[in-house]
Amino acid sequence: MKQEIGKLLHIYLDEIITEDPIETHEFLIDGAAKAINEAGGRNWIPLIVKQTEAEEFKVVANGFIFAAAEEAGNEKVWCIIADGSEETQQSAKILAQEKTPSINLAKASRDEIKMAIDYLTRRSVNPLKGVKTATATERIDSAPRKYWKESLMDVTKLKCGITRGAKLKIFKEVFYTTPEPLPDVITDVALLNTFTTSDLKKMAKKRGFSGYSKFKKSDLVKLLSTDES
Repeated sequence: MKQEIGKLLHIYLDEIITEDPIETHEFLIDGAAKAINEAGGRNWIPLIVKQTEAEEFKVVANGFIFAAAEEAGNEKVWCIIADGSEETQQSAKILAQEKTPSINLAKASRDEIKMAIDYLTRRSVNPLKGVKTATATERIDSAPRKYWKESLMDVTKLKCGITRGAKLKIFKEVFYTTPEPLPDVITDVALLNTFTTSDLKKMAKKRGFSGYSKFKKSDLVKLLSTDES
């Protein structure tokens, strides 16, 4: 099967498979179909497909174009042929605004965190209400997020407006994490503060400290944040 990667081809609709439903109101599809007909039956924004067989293609992105061309009564639709890699498919969906970009919190910069939170609080559909961008950005950026678990439940402990349930679910639409393993010896104050007093005492014992049995959490954190033992 000869691949036509990157080429613009005029392909029969019945040779194209679309699996993802088009979640767009019929009013918009009908209007787009009329626009195609008024433009001489040509879709000036192409459908993105990948070739699966000699005469079979699968929609990768811009599925709205397929629905509009079908509603317009076209036998063919103009398509760009993409390769079948996961990276290409994700990129195409993001460019077609069918998928929201996501950020790895373990590696994200402060500016990336700020932009993403600002987007979540300002978007018209299902916004993250009641969260102040500056406060959330400061607390998340300062937290030991490279060690956070994949559930991202740690963000709910920062008192930045992102709570369990609906708000955390919205937060996870943009953010995810690939956590790093915890170091054998933890001296980072922010990370130490995420542990319970009981856990901190176990760390102190493991590191050979003495006289800490009646220490409060703040004292244990101060003790463990040193490189001595």
